[in-house]
Amino acid sequence: MPRSKVRTKAAYTPPPTRSAKKRVSPPWVAPLMLGCFLIGIVWLVLFYVTGGSLPLKSLTNWNLLIGFGFIIAGFGISTQWR
Repeated sequence: MPRSKVRTKAAYTPPPTRSAKKRVSPPWVAPLMLGCFLIGIVWLVLFYVTGGSLPLKSLTNWNLLIGFGFIIAGFGISTQWR
C-alpha cells in the first residue's frame, strides 16, 4: 500500500486585533433620558390622580399621549447611551 504524502500545516497566525476604542456617550444623555422617563410618569400619575382636572384640562385624553410621548422619547434617547 503506498504511503500518502505528509502535509505540512502553516503556523497559526491570529487575526490582527482592532484598536479597542471605547465609545462613550455624552454626559447629557443619561440625565435627559431619566428626566424624560420621570416627566412622563409624573404627567400620567397626575392625570389619573386628579381625574383629568389638571390646569391643562382642555387637553382631556391628549394628556395620555403627552405622558407616553415623554416615556417613548426616553426610550429613544436610551439608544444613544453607551
